[in-house]
Amino acid sequence: MSDPFLCCSACDRAYALSDPVWRCVCGGLLDAVAAPPLDPAAVGRRPPTLWRYREAMAILGEPVTFDEGMTPLVRVPDPRAEVFYKLDYLFPSGSFKDRGAAALITHVRSLGVRRVVEDSSGNAGAAVAAYCARAGVACDIYAPASASRGKLAQIAACGAALHPIPGTREAVAAAALKAAGAGYYASHSYNPFFFQGTKTFAFEVCEQLGWRPPDALVLPAGNGTLLLGAHLGFSDLRAGGVIDRLPRLIAAQASACAPVCEAFRQGLKAPVKVEKRETLAEGIAVAEPVRGGQMLRAVRETKGEMLTVSEEETLKALRRAWRAGVYIEPTSAVALAAAEQWLDENPGGTVVVALTGSGLKATEKIVQLLN
Repeated sequence: MSDPFLCCSACDRAYALSDPVWRCVCGGLLDAVAAPPLDPAAVGRRPPTLWRYREAMAILGEPVTFDEGMTPLVRVPDPRAEVFYKLDYLFPSGSFKDRGAAALITHVRSLGVRRVVEDSSGNAGAAVAAYCARAGVACDIYAPASASRGKLAQIAACGAALHPIPGTREAVAAAALKAAGAGYYASHSYNPFFFQGTKTFAFEVCEQLGWRPPDALVLPAGNGTLLLGAHLGFSDLRAGGVIDRLPRLIAAQASACAPVCEAFRQGLKAPVKVEKRETLAEGIAVAEPVRGGQMLRAVRETKGEMLTVSEEETLKALRRAWRAGVYIEPTSAVALAAAEQWLDENPGGTVVVALTGSGLKATEKIVQLLN
């Protein structure tokens, strides 16, 4: 197999992993390709962190790590199917975004980058801030001024320069892009190295299931960082002969902001324009996902589905999770509500539901919901 490299999805221009780029000169999105295969026998002899899959991650450098990864995969009673919750909210910063941040900041440090820019609704910013603090890399985090105060406090507490931006999530992204300028944009949606971390989700799930894929994976989808990472990871495992099929990817969006789901329903190749409304699921309220076309292709390739979830369904699923001792933030409940829809129509098999963010991220909002 050839050495890993970056390739532009628009013009096919190639870059070495050591090139300090996050986007092609043509403006196209970059993807890392040609990651080496995993050896399950070797993996099983290593410490239980996401770095047990290091050779299959197309990044450079010694790990920037808190020994994160191998989050619990918990069987839950359900007469319709063999159902598991993947508790990815149990990461150091409280969300699955630590997977991507660990890989991205490891690579950033290897390039000699000393300062990065990132934009986020909260969780990705908190993860990047934490790993930048660990790595000794300065960072500017742009976030909505309306984001949960707990997330904004977490970002600032880790020493990041926090820039609260009024207005929409898209205004935040525009401000970050402008600030990045000729610098390094550590974006969880643009930057290809973030996905080299989130793909370890697929590796862990397969290993925890005895190196077999689930029949379906249900997850929340905003910018698609977990959806695309999981698709990449399962695809790598299939290409390496570890598994012989891909699970069906079931992507969930809040009905108040569902540009990719609407495009899926209409048979389109790119997200549609939507009028974003207020939603409990602030973490996936992304009206213009830059990798929306890739999200649609990933779901279609796996014969998956895209489901929308109402605010009422989200709140019902959220309260049900809490009463079961699973303390998640509202965004995570979108996946639980979508799983209910999926299982009612598609019983049987093994179904994994990704729970992505801790309830500790949204204490003020949760207090209001309890009253």
